[in-house]
Amino acid sequence: MKSYTPVILLSALLFSMALQAQETGRKVAFHGNIQSDVLFPEEDDNIGTGHYDEWGLTNTYADLGLMSRYVDAGLRFEFTEFPLPGFEPDFKGWGVPNIYVKGKLKPLDITVGNFYDQFGSGFIFRTYEERSLGIDNSLIGARVNVTGVKGLQLKVLSGMQRRYWDWSADSWVTGADAEVNIDRYSSAMQAKNITFSVGGSYVMKHETDEDIIIPGTNYRLNLPLYVNAFDVRTRFQKGNYSFFAEYAWKSQDPSFDNDYIYRRGNALMLSASYSQRGISALVQLKRSENMSYRSRRSMNGTSAFINNMPAFAYQHTYALAALYPYATQAADGEWAFQGEFSYTFKRHTALGGKYGTKLSLNISHIRGLQKTPVAAEMGSFYGTDGYTTSFFRMGERYYQDINVQLEKKITNAFKLNLMYMNQAYNQTVVEGHGGTVHTNIAIVEGKYRFNNRFTLRGELQYLATRQDDGDWAYALFELSVLPYFMFTVSDMWNVGETDLHYYMGSVTFNYKAHRLMAGYGRTRAGYNCSGGVCRYVPASRGVQLSYNFTF
Repeated sequence: MKSYTPVILLSALLFSMALQAQETGRKVAFHGNIQSDVLFPEEDDNIGTGHYDEWGLTNTYADLGLMSRYVDAGLRFEFTEFPLPGFEPDFKGWGVPNIYVKGKLKPLDITVGNFYDQFGSGFIFRTYEERSLGIDNSLIGARVNVTGVKGLQLKVLSGMQRRYWDWSADSWVTGADAEVNIDRYSSAMQAKNITFSVGGSYVMKHETDEDIIIPGTNYRLNLPLYVNAFDVRTRFQKGNYSFFAEYAWKSQDPSFDNDYIYRRGNALMLSASYSQRGISALVQLKRSENMSYRSRRSMNGTSAFINNMPAFAYQHTYALAALYPYATQAADGEWAFQGEFSYTFKRHTALGGKYGTKLSLNISHIRGLQKTPVAAEMGSFYGTDGYTTSFFRMGERYYQDINVQLEKKITNAFKLNLMYMNQAYNQTVVEGHGGTVHTNIAIVEGKYRFNNRFTLRGELQYLATRQDDGDWAYALFELSVLPYFMFTVSDMWNVGETDLHYYMGSVTFNYKAHRLMAGYGRTRAGYNCSGGVCRYVPASRGVQLSYNFTF
């Protein structure tokens, strides 16, 4: 959207609000953020970067907002005309794709323009922004929130969904969500410290018809113009215990993701947790089937998703532990199990020592569904139910991660973290090739604080595998000089097949609300993932700059 009429109108509104507030003495707060990531790329035949048409690539964002007692407003300018490597072609562009005004009058607020929201766990509706993945699936339309009624939260919304620089009136999303905190109406529950809530959601996608032809024929699919999705959930908490359950269902939704089959989708999640000082435990399971839900049925990649299926895999931050990240198989379906357990040995005990010791165990296990294909009509599954499956029958293993972490403060100045991880990664399912990669990963991280100004942190990591590119080694050293500087050097070295080094050196400068990073090095080709959604990032080499300013 490159029309600046809305920008001019909103700017005039912001200015008039500021003047009115000044005249009446009411408080108005301006806020905003500027974020710019830049790469000056260089060709590197060793890692296959090829030729770049532009001397500089950048993803730049500038947010401006205003908050007052009764009205909030804001807009965002984006410049991605020469985007960083790995983003989809339609990501390229510049303009003002996000603009909103929100009126606040208890017990409700009304938003007109772009907005983000989520129903429950996001099984049937989640709009959000994740810049590292190139995701911004906001709706542009209207939303009403009711929050000032005792124990009740209610949302009603409708709008067109953003897909990069395009909003299509051929597709429209409408939904409602309600959640009731029953304990607010029960003095007995409150006396026993019980929290109990129930919620429900409904989302409808309306999309105009299009010509989808069964391969090898002249037959055209009879596409549903309306796709409905429902979600119910409940949460119960008493003391240190918490339980959660959620179920979602989606009507027939033939799309590119599911090969245009007419099987309905569903998802179930159960979760239980226990927490008290020094100990915590979480166990959860999820079964999902055919739950890819887009505002545009013929799209692929990471765009146009109405919902988000959360990943039940531990989100690693260490470089080699995150080398083979798992991407949720929303269309194919999966059984996912996850457990997280931690225990802190108390101070001045045999295992706790002087400062205590924290031990954590994390387990993720994900399998596919065992399916029986239906009879294909005219050699294609287009227009059929695709398959049948029994609820409890599981298919091949997609992913497994078992990792143990130990955090130990050795002295008042030195802290040590250790991690061992055993992983099975079905590369064929996630990436489309390669079979299953089995890895064993060992990580040592140490942090030493010399004084109030100087802190040195180091990482040594090793990944051992007989598959894919073989073994990897990684080292990082980071020196913090408070309050302004941080110096970082790292190297990821493939000691298995290629013998290539992916080195990086950077300097970060912080001053008040400003943060500037300048670096140089190589980036390995691979997948960048967040919340089970992944984007392929090609290899690159060059100078990197990153600037962030918040006000």
